[in-house]
Amino acid sequence: MRPSANVSERAQEPPDIGVSVVILALDRTDSPDARPTLRIPLVRRIRQPFLGAWALPGSRLRQGVSLEAAASDALLSTTGLDARYLEQLYTFGDPGRSSSGLPMVSIAYWALIDADEARGVHEAENVQWFPVSALPPLAFDHRRIVDYALGRVRAKIGYTDIATRLVGETFTLSQLRRVYEAILDRTLDPPNFRRGILATGMLEATGERLAEGRHRPAALYRYAARGAARPSLRPAPSLRMRTTSTAHVTTDVDATTRSGTSASGTTTFGTTIPSTSASGTSILGTTTPKRASASANPSASPHRITPSSKERP
Repeated sequence: MRPSANVSERAQEPPDIGVSVVILALDRTDSPDARPTLRIPLVRRIRQPFLGAWALPGSRLRQGVSLEAAASDALLSTTGLDARYLEQLYTFGDPGRSSSGLPMVSIAYWALIDADEARGVHEAENVQWFPVSALPPLAFDHRRIVDYALGRVRAKIGYTDIATRLVGETFTLSQLRRVYEAILDRTLDPPNFRRGILATGMLEATGERLAEGRHRPAALYRYAARGAARPSLRPAPSLRMRTTSTAHVTTDVDATTRSGTSASGTTTFGTTIPSTSASGTSILGTTTPKRASASANPSASPHRITPSSKERP
């Protein structure tokens, strides 16, 4: 960018590109029955704009550095965390993100990490963990990026083994349910969760048991290997999970298209597991609404997002 360029001239130049990183982790609980909390690390900005505000770890893209390396370096330099796995989330490039007239593009990455890996974060005055349910006001459009990451993980948990990044390779159904509850930020009914998750065919018993607290030893499970007992790859109705509240919330996410929207096009990230029922009725005995076609609701695509806040990566 030419230092002497005015606003209109800068608007015609190539965009400034940066990376932002969303790290999701579970905190440890003393009680095996307590629900863990999903949290993220944030860094306090030490320069304008948004001086003193909390933001996602990130940096500008430097010449000769790949996107993945830039995301890893930004995370390591700001939080001290060397994540083993980062996945590209979304590219935010709305023209309104910059107040200076220079086009700004931010490529967001995200990752789920376990409690042991989360200890690599060096908490200090300018680096702290926050529960996702109680985030402070964030700089730029970073809250939108966090919400997009939460939507992604809430959609994927129902049809992939992504939960193993938080609960481990083997687990009891109670441990898995608590991971679901932390991600969805709601309490699930244990019997319904057990019936629902086992009916998907995604899990298999290991033949071993684990003693949790004063309860009798519980069976250990793992996600079935690819190609083993899995739900059909054909479009399947989603399974509704019942919460323990009196006015329970049931939500549907299209597990085939990985959408974060219900059949009506309303965002309803929730407990969604592909059902193996071919009758259109969920295995909890609740009729599943028909999915709308893509042409009927083009706005339901999970990739349609228009950040309106202004940001420098």
